[in-house]
Amino acid sequence: MARPVVGIISNSHLINDQYLVQGAGTMIVEALAHVADVLPMIVPLDPQAANHDELMATCDGFLFPGGRPNVHPEEYGEEETPAHGTFERDRDRLALSLIRACVARGQPIFGICLGFQEVNVAMGGTLYPEIRDLPGRENHRMPPDGTLEEKFALRHEVTVSEGGPFHRVFGANKVMTNTLHGQGIKDPGPRVIIDGHAPDGTPEAIYIADAPGFTLSVQWHPEWNAATDPVSRPLFEAFGDACRDWAAGSMRKAG
Repeated sequence: MARPVVGIISNSHLINDQYLVQGAGTMIVEALAHVADVLPMIVPLDPQAANHDELMATCDGFLFPGGRPNVHPEEYGEEETPAHGTFERDRDRLALSLIRACVARGQPIFGICLGFQEVNVAMGGTLYPEIRDLPGRENHRMPPDGTLEEKFALRHEVTVSEGGPFHRVFGANKVMTNTLHGQGIKDPGPRVIIDGHAPDGTPEAIYIADAPGFTLSVQWHPEWNAATDPVSRPLFEAFGDACRDWAAGSMRKAG
Protein backbone atom coordinates (compact mmCIF):
# COMPACT_ATOMS: atom_id res chain seq x y z
CA MET A 1 0.00 0.00 0.00
CA ALA A 2 1.32 3.44 -0.92
CA ARG A 3 2.40 5.67 1.93
CA PRO A 4 0.36 8.79 2.62
CA VAL A 5 1.78 11.97 1.10
CA VAL A 6 2.76 14.87 3.36
CA GLY A 7 3.40 18.30 1.90
CA ILE A 8 6.24 20.25 3.53
CA ILE A 9 5.73 24.00 3.23
CA SER A 10 8.97 25.25 1.70
CA ASN A 11 11.28 28.09 2.65
CA SER A 12 13.06 30.38 0.19
CA HIS A 13 16.86 30.64 0.07
CA LEU A 14 19.41 32.39 -2.11
CA ILE A 15 22.36 30.38 -3.43
CA ASN A 16 25.45 32.56 -3.88
CA ASP A 17 23.23 35.58 -3.19
CA GLN A 18 21.74 35.22 -6.67
CA TYR A 19 19.79 32.06 -7.35
CA LEU A 20 16.46 31.71 -5.51
CA VAL A 21 15.46 28.20 -4.46
CA GLN A 22 12.66 26.72 -2.37
CA GLY A 23 13.45 23.79 -0.15
CA ALA A 24 13.00 21.88 3.09
CA GLY A 25 15.43 20.78 5.77
CA THR A 26 16.88 17.30 5.48
CA MET A 27 16.01 16.59 9.13
CA ILE A 28 12.34 17.25 8.38
CA VAL A 29 12.39 15.03 5.29
CA GLU A 30 14.08 12.18 7.16
CA ALA A 31 11.76 12.43 10.17
CA LEU A 32 8.71 12.21 7.91
CA ALA A 33 10.07 9.42 5.71
CA HIS A 34 11.63 7.22 8.39
CA VAL A 35 9.70 7.97 11.58
CA ALA A 36 6.24 9.09 10.45
CA ASP A 37 6.56 6.60 7.53
CA VAL A 38 5.02 8.95 4.98
CA LEU A 39 6.11 10.21 1.57
CA PRO A 40 7.48 13.78 1.94
CA MET A 41 6.88 16.29 -0.85
CA ILE A 42 8.04 19.91 -0.92
CA VAL A 43 5.26 22.43 -1.53
CA PRO A 44 6.20 25.56 -3.51
CA LEU A 45 5.24 28.94 -2.09
CA ASP A 46 3.89 30.24 -5.41
CA PRO A 47 0.06 30.06 -5.31
CA GLN A 48 0.06 30.10 -9.12
CA ALA A 49 2.13 26.90 -9.12
CA ALA A 50 -0.35 25.01 -6.95
CA ASN A 51 -3.63 26.17 -5.45
CA HIS A 52 -5.19 24.93 -2.22
CA ASP A 53 -7.61 22.55 -3.89
CA GLU A 54 -4.79 20.89 -5.83
CA LEU A 55 -2.54 20.67 -2.77
CA MET A 56 -5.24 19.24 -0.53
CA ALA A 57 -6.24 16.73 -3.18
CA THR A 58 -2.62 15.64 -3.66
CA CYS A 59 -1.42 15.56 -0.04
CA ASP A 60 -2.90 13.69 2.91
CA GLY A 61 -1.36 16.03 5.49
CA PHE A 62 0.88 19.08 5.74
CA LEU A 63 3.90 19.94 7.85
CA PHE A 64 4.62 23.62 8.49
CA PRO A 65 8.32 23.73 9.47
CA GLY A 66 10.50 26.34 11.09
CA GLY A 67 12.27 28.98 9.04
CA ARG A 68 14.28 32.20 9.21
CA PRO A 69 11.41 34.63 8.47
CA ASN A 70 8.57 35.50 10.84
CA VAL A 71 4.86 35.92 10.24
CA HIS A 72 4.27 39.53 9.17
CA PRO A 73 2.56 41.38 12.05
CA GLU A 74 -0.12 42.80 9.76
CA GLU A 75 -1.48 39.24 9.66
CA TYR A 76 -2.49 39.71 13.32
CA GLY A 77 -3.31 43.40 13.21
CA GLU A 78 -0.07 44.97 14.42
CA GLU A 79 2.43 47.39 12.93
CA GLU A 80 5.82 46.18 11.68
CA THR A 81 8.83 47.09 13.85
CA PRO A 82 12.54 46.19 13.59
CA ALA A 83 12.00 43.65 16.39
CA HIS A 84 9.69 41.65 14.11
CA GLY A 85 12.67 40.65 11.93
CA THR A 86 12.39 39.48 8.34
CA PHE A 87 9.38 38.12 6.47
CA GLU A 88 8.37 35.78 3.65
CA ARG A 89 5.04 37.13 2.46
CA ASP A 90 4.47 34.30 -0.02
CA ARG A 91 4.71 31.81 2.84
CA ASP A 92 2.26 33.91 4.89
CA ARG A 93 -0.22 33.89 2.01
CA LEU A 94 0.07 30.15 1.44
CA ALA A 95 0.43 28.81 4.97
CA LEU A 96 -2.18 30.78 6.88
CA SER A 97 -5.06 30.11 4.51
CA LEU A 98 -3.99 26.47 4.03
CA ILE A 99 -3.99 25.92 7.79
CA ARG A 100 -7.52 27.27 8.08
CA ALA A 101 -8.73 25.12 5.19
CA CYS A 102 -7.14 21.96 6.63
CA VAL A 103 -8.52 22.57 10.12
CA ALA A 104 -12.03 23.04 8.72
CA ARG A 105 -11.75 19.90 6.60
CA GLY A 106 -10.05 17.73 9.21
CA GLN A 107 -6.92 17.19 7.14
CA PRO A 108 -3.89 16.62 9.41
CA ILE A 109 -1.49 19.50 10.04
CA PHE A 110 1.68 19.63 12.14
CA GLY A 111 3.33 22.96 12.96
CA ILE A 112 6.94 23.26 14.12
CA CYS A 113 8.48 26.51 15.47
CA LEU A 114 7.48 29.09 12.81
CA GLY A 115 4.74 26.65 11.80
CA PHE A 116 3.49 26.60 15.41
CA GLN A 117 3.27 30.39 15.30
CA GLU A 118 1.53 30.27 11.90
CA VAL A 119 -1.15 27.96 13.31
CA ASN A 120 -1.87 30.43 16.10
CA VAL A 121 -2.00 33.42 13.74
CA ALA A 122 -4.11 31.54 11.18
CA MET A 123 -6.63 30.82 13.93
CA GLY A 124 -6.82 34.45 15.10
CA GLY A 125 -3.95 34.68 17.60
CA THR A 126 -1.09 37.16 18.01
CA LEU A 127 2.68 36.93 18.63
CA TYR A 128 5.36 38.61 20.70
CA PRO A 129 8.19 39.79 18.41
CA GLU A 130 10.93 38.84 20.91
CA ILE A 131 10.35 36.51 23.86
CA ARG A 132 13.66 37.26 25.58
CA ASP A 133 12.68 40.94 26.02
CA LEU A 134 9.69 40.06 28.22
CA PRO A 135 10.05 40.28 32.02
CA GLY A 136 10.74 36.88 33.55
CA ARG A 137 11.29 35.11 30.25
CA GLU A 138 14.39 33.18 29.25
CA ASN A 139 16.29 33.51 25.97
CA HIS A 140 14.77 30.80 23.76
CA ARG A 141 16.88 31.60 20.71
CA MET A 142 19.35 29.23 19.07
CA PRO A 143 22.85 29.60 20.57
CA PRO A 144 24.87 31.66 18.05
CA ASP A 145 27.93 29.43 18.26
CA GLY A 146 28.70 25.76 18.56
CA THR A 147 28.00 22.52 16.73
CA LEU A 148 24.57 21.40 15.60
CA GLU A 149 24.54 19.03 18.56
CA GLU A 150 25.09 21.96 20.89
CA LYS A 151 22.51 24.16 19.17
CA PHE A 152 19.83 21.47 19.17
CA ALA A 153 20.63 20.16 22.66
CA LEU A 154 17.78 19.70 25.13
CA ARG A 155 17.55 22.95 27.10
CA HIS A 156 14.35 23.09 29.11
CA GLU A 157 11.39 21.14 30.35
CA VAL A 158 7.90 21.41 28.88
CA THR A 159 4.91 20.58 31.07
CA VAL A 160 1.76 19.47 29.23
CA SER A 161 -1.77 19.10 30.55
CA GLU A 162 -2.53 15.98 32.54
CA GLY A 163 -4.61 13.65 30.37
CA GLY A 164 -4.41 15.97 27.33
CA PRO A 165 -3.49 14.99 23.76
CA PHE A 166 0.23 15.62 24.21
CA HIS A 167 0.26 13.64 27.47
CA ARG A 168 -1.33 10.73 25.60
CA VAL A 169 1.26 10.96 22.82
CA PHE A 170 4.28 11.26 25.14
CA GLY A 171 3.09 9.01 27.95
CA ALA A 172 4.31 11.73 30.35
CA ASN A 173 3.30 15.25 31.29
CA LYS A 174 6.87 16.57 31.60
CA VAL A 175 9.35 16.27 28.73
CA MET A 176 12.71 17.80 27.80
CA THR A 177 13.00 19.75 24.55
CA ASN A 178 15.37 21.97 22.60
CA THR A 179 14.59 25.63 21.96
CA LEU A 180 15.55 27.70 18.91
CA HIS A 181 13.02 30.51 18.54
CA GLY A 182 12.79 34.24 19.09
CA GLN A 183 9.06 34.88 18.80
CA GLY A 184 6.18 33.24 20.64
CA ILE A 185 2.47 33.28 21.31
CA LYS A 186 1.09 36.45 22.88
CA ASP A 187 -2.66 35.83 22.64
CA PRO A 188 -3.91 32.42 21.54
CA GLY A 189 -6.58 32.32 18.86
CA PRO A 190 -10.13 31.68 20.11
CA ARG A 191 -9.87 27.94 19.41
CA VAL A 192 -6.16 27.55 20.12
CA ILE A 193 -5.59 25.48 23.26
CA ILE A 194 -2.19 26.00 24.88
CA ASP A 195 -1.48 22.52 26.20
CA GLY A 196 2.19 22.89 27.19
CA HIS A 197 4.47 25.55 28.69
CA ALA A 198 8.17 26.07 29.32
CA PRO A 199 9.17 26.83 32.95
CA ASP A 200 9.08 30.58 32.21
CA GLY A 201 5.49 30.38 30.98
CA THR A 202 6.24 30.43 27.25
CA PRO A 203 3.62 28.42 25.29
CA GLU A 204 5.24 25.34 23.74
CA ALA A 205 2.46 22.97 22.63
CA ILE A 206 -0.95 23.74 21.11
CA TYR A 207 -3.90 22.13 19.39
CA ILE A 208 -7.17 23.42 17.94
CA ALA A 209 -10.33 22.88 19.97
CA ASP A 210 -13.08 20.86 18.29
CA ALA A 211 -10.99 20.28 15.15
CA PRO A 212 -12.01 17.10 13.33
CA GLY A 213 -8.39 16.17 12.53
CA PHE A 214 -4.82 16.19 13.87
CA THR A 215 -3.67 19.72 14.79
CA LEU A 216 -0.86 19.20 17.32
CA SER A 217 1.92 21.79 16.94
CA VAL A 218 5.05 22.52 18.97
CA GLN A 219 7.37 25.49 19.44
CA TRP A 220 10.54 23.36 19.62
CA HIS A 221 12.24 21.32 16.86
CA PRO A 222 11.31 17.62 17.19
CA GLU A 223 12.93 16.78 13.83
CA TRP A 224 16.32 16.73 15.59
CA ASN A 225 17.13 13.08 16.43
CA ALA A 226 13.50 12.22 15.65
CA ALA A 227 14.25 8.50 15.26
CA THR A 228 15.72 8.12 18.74
CA ASP A 229 14.39 10.97 20.89
CA PRO A 230 11.64 9.68 23.23
CA VAL A 231 9.59 12.86 22.75
CA SER A 232 10.10 13.44 19.03
CA ARG A 233 9.53 9.89 17.84
CA PRO A 234 5.98 9.43 19.21
CA LEU A 235 5.03 12.90 17.96
CA PHE A 236 6.02 12.10 14.37
CA GLU A 237 4.49 8.62 14.66
CA ALA A 238 1.19 10.13 15.80
CA PHE A 239 1.21 12.54 12.86
CA GLY A 240 1.98 9.67 10.47
CA ASP A 241 -0.90 7.64 11.90
CA ALA A 242 -3.26 10.60 11.43
CA CYS A 243 -2.16 10.93 7.79
CA ARG A 244 -2.71 7.20 7.24
CA ASP A 245 -6.20 7.48 8.71
CA TRP A 246 -6.93 10.42 6.43
CA ALA A 247 -5.59 8.60 3.36
CA ALA A 248 -7.62 5.49 4.19
CA GLY A 249 -10.77 7.57 4.57
CA SER A 250 -10.11 9.32 1.26
CA MET A 251 -9.67 5.95 -0.45
CA ARG A 252 -12.93 4.68 1.00
CA LYS A 253 -14.75 7.77 -0.26
CA ALA A 254 -13.16 7.41 -3.69
CA GLY A 255 -14.14 3.77 -3.82
